[in-house]
Amino acid sequence: MNIGIFTDTYFPQVSGVATSILTLKNDLERKGHSVYIFTTTDPHANKDVIEPNVFRLPSVPFISFTDRRIAISGFFHAVEIAKELELDIVHTQTEFSMGMIGKYVANRLKIPCVHTYHTMYEDYLHYVLNGHLLRPYHVKQMTRMFVSHTAGVVAPSEQVRAVLDRYKIKTPITIIPTGVDISEFTKPVDTKALRRSLGIDDDAPVLLSLSRIAMEKKIGVTIGVMPQLIKKYPNIKLVIVGGGPDMDEIQQIAKDLDVMDHVIFTGEVKHDNVAPYYHMANLFVSASDTETQGLTCIEAISAGAKVVVRSAPYTDELLKDPAVGVTFEKDGQMLSSIEQYLDHPLSFEDKKSQRKILHDISSDTFGDSIIEFYQDAYKYFLKQKLSSTILNSEEFNDDQN
Repeated sequence: MNIGIFTDTYFPQVSGVATSILTLKNDLERKGHSVYIFTTTDPHANKDVIEPNVFRLPSVPFISFTDRRIAISGFFHAVEIAKELELDIVHTQTEFSMGMIGKYVANRLKIPCVHTYHTMYEDYLHYVLNGHLLRPYHVKQMTRMFVSHTAGVVAPSEQVRAVLDRYKIKTPITIIPTGVDISEFTKPVDTKALRRSLGIDDDAPVLLSLSRIAMEKKIGVTIGVMPQLIKKYPNIKLVIVGGGPDMDEIQQIAKDLDVMDHVIFTGEVKHDNVAPYYHMANLFVSASDTETQGLTCIEAISAGAKVVVRSAPYTDELLKDPAVGVTFEKDGQMLSSIEQYLDHPLSFEDKKSQRKILHDISSDTFGDSIIEFYQDAYKYFLKQKLSSTILNSEEFNDDQN
């Protein structure tokens, strides 16, 4: 197949969406498909390096998210490129500029357009005029309008599916968790060298937080358990990897709690270089309740780190065995879970459970599921063309049985 992926977010931007897209692209290409990325220009992209099969359209920073971009032109140019490439299907990964362009391209070429719904926008409304401009109702209407006339929607987790059901989306929805390229996280790494570069003793317990530095990631909750942990483990370190708009506020929390000597802020790290941080850590920790696909969680698992993360439908389903990790519901439970792993590091080893989950979260499984989704979407698209009304998902599913 010739697949066109349309996204506002792609490398060199660091985000879970960009990582998910690159993982999918690489696996589909390994399986013999041709994948073309349509995305925005980026001032940090190296203009001297040719990006094979990546097409960038003129863009400007997105309001309130200046580290993200929005295309300002390129509808007709994208159509011409897509015609030359003879695209079979369009896969949009954003509801904004490049998503609109992707839908337009699919319409002009008369090919299916499918969509992955990555972001729980209701959790981010405070970024736009402090939440005074947009309401959850607007998110619902925007989402329903965008996914109409698409041939299928990917929900990365049951949590996302529940939101789309609440929005009364009629397009068929398939839950496909994002996978990771296991090989990237199982290569041998020199963790001692990384620890030395960060000023961490070889025997010091290390907690790792890796995410965009923003208040909704609840990094402050993780920092909040450090005073108690320091009393019990005097040389413990919390390594916070990432960049973002709320760095000053997060650092101030650490200062106010007088734990800055035990908290290391690395700043943004390129995705190609994050694996050693997972390997170095005793535990990956996250108190965020806005994750839709837990990508950093499954990267940590791939690297062999135990995880302690906030309870959510996806993480609860993923972390059924403490040999892999556990979830917590209340902030106070985070501390006790961390202590259990640090006090009994050898009591939570089960190679069989670990091998099974590595298969489930692999990019190979992810790619296979997406290909099957494309095939089902193509059938739905053809039925739409023969029908005078849009089919709902129940009608489609009933017909497949």
